[in-house]
Amino acid sequence: MRNERPRMRQEKPRDEFDSVLLGLSRVTKVTAGGKNLRFRAVIIAGNKAGKVGLGVAKGLDVAQAVEKASRLARKNIVEIPLANETIPYEVSAKVGAARVLLKPQRSGKGLVAGGTVRVVAVMAGIKNISSKILGTTKNKLNNALATIEALKKLRIKRLK
Repeated sequence: MRNERPRMRQEKPRDEFDSVLLGLSRVTKVTAGGKNLRFRAVIIAGNKAGKVGLGVAKGLDVAQAVEKASRLARKNIVEIPLANETIPYEVSAKVGAARVLLKPQRSGKGLVAGGTVRVVAVMAGIKNISSKILGTTKNKLNNALATIEALKKLRIKRLK
């Protein structure tokens, strides 16, 4: 018998970002050779402490699309200045047909936001916010892009 040491399992460093699947759609491209079927995944990643990112990717199967999208979401992280678990001031943005208005709320009011804006706010760690989707689109991707674009506009105002 040989003297064998038990193998120590190498643990991967845990990723600080949580991710949520916002949308998964089947995309078909019709070519001369037939139909090409792919899957498109939209992922929101965030650390619930002021950092959030969005990733969109296509893949031949669902698992591949989700993996690529989550890698892109972690790559495209945006840092958001938070003031007492809310945003410092009112901000709006427009992407495509989607228009989003975000307003700060006083502590204890909670998330007064629906759909995509709520998911982005939760992943960013914003606990008190009021929002309104002003555009007529129900496209989750465009609404998420508009929300992230609005959050990118936030800067900490410095007092002189």
